[in-house]
Amino acid sequence: MTKGLSHYIREAWKKPDKEAMHSRLIKWRAGQAIEKVEKPLRLDRARALGYKAKRGFVVVRVRLNRGGRKRERKGVKGRKTRKQTNRKTLKMNYKWVAEIRAARKYKNLEVLNSYNIGKDGKHYFYEVILVDPSKSEIKKDRTTKWIVNNKKRAERGLTSAARKSRGLRHRTPKLKVRPSQRANKRRGK
Repeated sequence: MTKGLSHYIREAWKKPDKEAMHSRLIKWRAGQAIEKVEKPLRLDRARALGYKAKRGFVVVRVRLNRGGRKRERKGVKGRKTRKQTNRKTLKMNYKWVAEIRAARKYKNLEVLNSYNIGKDGKHYFYEVILVDPSKSEIKKDRTTKWIVNNKKRAERGLTSAARKSRGLRHRTPKLKVRPSQRANKRRGK
């Protein structure tokens, strides 16, 4: 059976070329934390997540620091300093954080989805697919017109990565995370 282009791209990304990836990572580290890119690096993944090569679709590369989340340290004042750590465990997954940062930078666009494109010792790299709901091509297309009435999806935790992080992929009576974190006495993210 003959295979299409997407199959071969997917197979190549299972074991990427080390030298090509190394040079890419060097370039990405030197660039901005959030950069608009011409076209998606992983075309097969982008198309599977809803990307189309037409007006209204924008792809953005986001760089995130790896490791725990640092918060500002509080004053000492009579307590053990070792108890006052400034490193917290982030409950949100990094893909969700990347989507939120991209949405904040491009306020007129909505986050459709995202996927990872690499990591090194210090950073994670993601590509986030954004859609412009004001474009007529988006409004007329029956597969994308639903996003016109969905504002601030990433911030409200409605993207795929956010729903996974919130535990909404599978229903179970043991977890009380639906319909909201308020229903769970705010023991949320």
